[in-house]
Amino acid sequence: MIPNKLVEVSNRLTNLNERPLAFTDLETSGDIFCEHEILEIGLVVADQGTLEIIDTLSIKIKPEHIENAFPAALERNGFKAENWLHAVSLNKGLQKYAEKTKGAIFVAYNVAFDWGFMSEGFRKTGVKNILDYHRLDVLTLAWQRGLKDNPSWKMEAACKMFGVSPESGAHGALSGAMTCFKLYKKLVS
Repeated sequence: MIPNKLVEVSNRLTNLNERPLAFTDLETSGDIFCEHEILEIGLVVADQGTLEIIDTLSIKIKPEHIENAFPAALERNGFKAENWLHAVSLNKGLQKYAEKTKGAIFVAYNVAFDWGFMSEGFRKTGVKNILDYHRLDVLTLAWQRGLKDNPSWKMEAACKMFGVSPESGAHGALSGAMTCFKLYKKLVS
């Protein structure tokens, strides 16, 4: 009964240390949040105390200006128009995301990148951002624990350094969010 668990957790929003964590990964059409678009949102919502997974979301977003995309970004994200036939609008995707993350703390690997796109998406669509205002960066946690001495700061490098299995299968937003969640668990244990 994941939805009931989510309601139970989101009702305890008075204490910052009890707020759920919203591990978020995005696939985008490039790296400039005011120019490029979110193509996919992956989300793993976890209880902050137990690190039990409460809910997940994987949703493809229909691009409005795919002509502005960086070809390398599309290749890395595995974007093929035929796989996005049932994609939803950014507005609908962010509404679904917001339903699952009320009061949660936004967590990502390189939080500035993902939050830049999410913040711009909320602004552009008018969907109300009901996340907690705090942000947690898993890259910073890894950097503090020794990643700073590694020649690469990519999540794959951090996973290798800290003994976390890298993304399995094709790269995607949900697998990225799940890998971020697993890395976070390893770093805080």
